[in-house]
Amino acid sequence: MNGRVVAGRYELSALIGQGGMGQVWTAYDGRLDRRVAVKLLRPDHMAAADAADEMRRRFVRECRVTAQVAHPGLVTVHDAGSDGDDLYLVMQYVDGADLADHLAEHEPYPWPWAVAVAAQLCAVLAAVHAVPIVHRDLKPRNVMVKPDGTLTVLDLGVASVIDADTTRLTHTGSPIGSPAYMAPEQAMGGAVGPYTDLYALGALLHELLSGSVPFAGSTALGVLHRHLYEAPVPVRNLRPEVPEPLEALVLRLLAKDPQHRPSGAQEVYESLAPLLPTRGAPVGPLDPMRPFLRPYAPWPDRVDPRIAPAAPSTPPAPPTPSPSPTPPVAPGGTPTPDVAAAVDEVKRLLGEGGITQAVDLLGRILPAAAAEHGERSAVVRILRKQYAATLMDDGQYRRALPELRRLADDRAAEAGPADPQTLQYRYDAAQCLDQLGEAAAALAEYRALLPHYESRDGRPPEVADPDRSFGIRHRIGHLLLALGDHTAGSRQFQSLLYDAERAYGPYHPLPAELRRALAHQQQFRRQFPTGG
Repeated sequence: MNGRVVAGRYELSALIGQGGMGQVWTAYDGRLDRRVAVKLLRPDHMAAADAADEMRRRFVRECRVTAQVAHPGLVTVHDAGSDGDDLYLVMQYVDGADLADHLAEHEPYPWPWAVAVAAQLCAVLAAVHAVPIVHRDLKPRNVMVKPDGTLTVLDLGVASVIDADTTRLTHTGSPIGSPAYMAPEQAMGGAVGPYTDLYALGALLHELLSGSVPFAGSTALGVLHRHLYEAPVPVRNLRPEVPEPLEALVLRLLAKDPQHRPSGAQEVYESLAPLLPTRGAPVGPLDPMRPFLRPYAPWPDRVDPRIAPAAPSTPPAPPTPSPSPTPPVAPGGTPTPDVAAAVDEVKRLLGEGGITQAVDLLGRILPAAAAEHGERSAVVRILRKQYAATLMDDGQYRRALPELRRLADDRAAEAGPADPQTLQYRYDAAQCLDQLGEAAAALAEYRALLPHYESRDGRPPEVADPDRSFGIRHRIGHLLLALGDHTAGSRQFQSLLYDAERAYGPYHPLPAELRRALAHQQQFRRQFPTGG
């Protein structure tokens, strides 16, 4: 493998990491003459054969979405694609030590360092959850501590590809991830959200403070069972010098029910802020308190005496912008946008895969089209529908949600609440809520939609779409598991399995996935009959 050139550009040099999700190599970018890190994934080794192709399609999309997140605590994504049987992800090469090694070298880990690490991770999680993206595999090995004390989070988006709906469980029926940091809802194969990453943060913080993960065991199944049914040992029982508010925060992060955890990474950061250092000097390289002790300070902490401070000078005049074509002006003096030309350009961009550019163009043209044609005109509704769909394709669920709700309300006012297009807008809105991690709201919306797709009192469904009905029931099951109602989630899957096998046959992907999920849950009950 050493010396292999990936995508005709990246020459692999040394293997620096290996695990169930692939290999990480240092490599040289022959085009730009720089060192990079290359992660290689083999889909057919991580998922059933019928899911490998779907994983490949999702991989490029997820890498494109994650590459849009700009934050100094995230590793920069340079490139992604496929090379032979491998998927590859090219990233910035990060110098430093991973957090697991950092902990091992400094045990017992100073609790102010643990606070500084958690605060930096909260800043990263707040940025990625706003997209929304869920990391799904936050752990010390996926966090790098750089020489200046700042942290870089790795593997953003990779776990989400492997843990997608169609590949949520491996062929053995086990959830993908790291058991020591896995939230109960993820362990049971339920829906995941930002609250899942907060649980992993709690497990990581517990390990930094106590020297061990909150739950350990001889088997992965035993560890997952403890996550589900046992209370963690309070860290002050192990280290009395840890401040009480910090112990209380760790216990809240490790709550079994996602609704009992903090509301988001921002709330966790605010809880940590009073414990952050406000003065003093770093103790040396790889000090995670440095960014708080000396923010934006040069590294190392000295200035070359030969370099004198620059004298203040008059700022240069801003450059004169190049003239741009003047749009036609209507009689009232307002520029008239060329809506038709913009629509053609959107079609071209979407055909070429330029989704982000299409989103920006649609966002600019919508207000102009509404002013020209009227908010309720056919052209504006078509544009708004395209805008919402493109936002969803681009992973911008937070922006898509209000557009879909507006479309649903307008359509319902004209054609009624049971109109197929109204229901489609509501279904898309429920998907946005699901992706945003708003499990309770998504569950309520799916439940409200389901009766329209199912027979009631001997009457045919208002919309005959068994695939949609099964899909909604499937998501309801995952959300019930996410909210901690394992009994109801299992019943939902069992009922859906019976109906899906009758409709599709036993070898269809949906019944196969449901059998794996139910087998995983039954394995818990057999091994731990008193649990839950």
